Amino acid sequence: MDRIDAMTTLIAAVDGGSLSAASRNLGMPLATVSRKVSELEAHLRTKLVIRTSRKLLLTEPGRAYVAASRRILEEIDETERAASGEYGAPQGHLTITAPIMFGRLHVEPVVLAFLQAYPDIQARLILADHVVNLVDDHIEVAIRIGRLPDSAMVATRLGTIRRVACASPDYLAKRGTPETLEMLADHDCVMFEGLYSSTVWNFGCGERAAAVPIKPRFAVNTADAAIAAAVAGTGITRVLSYQVADALAAGELRLVLEPFEPEPLPVHLVYPAQSLLPLKLRAFLDFSAPRLKALLPD
Repeated sequence: MDRIDAMTTLIAAVDGGSLSAASRNLGMPLATVSRKVSELEAHLRTKLVIRTSRKLLLTEPGRAYVAASRRILEEIDETERAASGEYGAPQGHLTITAPIMFGRLHVEPVVLAFLQAYPDIQARLILADHVVNLVDDHIEVAIRIGRLPDSAMVATRLGTIRRVACASPDYLAKRGTPETLEMLADHDCVMFEGLYSSTVWNFGCGERAAAVPIKPRFAVNTADAAIAAAVAGTGITRVLSYQVADALAAGELRLVLEPFEPEPLPVHLVYPAQSLLPLKLRAFLDFSAPRLKALLPD
């Protein structure tokens, strides 16, 4: 059994959603595709896929094997291209993920500049505020905000982001500026549920940490909606510093309770550990890291 050929066949079936799709895409008889997958399962002594009438489903060992196979095949491809001198510049498809607002404001411009610099690369940017699984979703690199769990990922620190409280000048003129955490009890608040899903805001860190109950006058599930409500004078909101930078610069909002801010959140570029880093990924890391670091304090 040719294991590289079997890996290629299995991945074609998974990506196509069925053995029939792999047969069409590879120009291979359906019986041959089925045999190759079955031989691979027999060689590994485990079930990799579950065949249904409508689609192909991966088992748990199958997901792990397909993810590893993708890395192996990409490393082989990169090695052969480099050895043959087929190209001198990065090329291929690159998938990146980032938080929605940070991605829209900061990552997308960097990706577009990267595409200008490397015309043989095609990029896909997935913006999501939930943690996307890089291996399962075939994503090469992520921008993550917050503490990272221990994992097999490689992380490059870009800087930090603050969690800030702010309100409009009109609101503060009418209701006063809170100088202590206890004074929040006398204020209306705009709650961004994507960041805080409870009616408690955490301030400070270590021995100075404090959990402060708030009165949500208005709750929304996106940061830009919370910022717009604060600009309109609805109350005090709490978001990440980059999300409110433009409104602060324009004088539409003012920071409050700065001495009580919690510890800043780290920002990282994260990608799966691999013995041979694809040229396209190495080029993106070298290009994007210094540009994103320039946007963030540390």
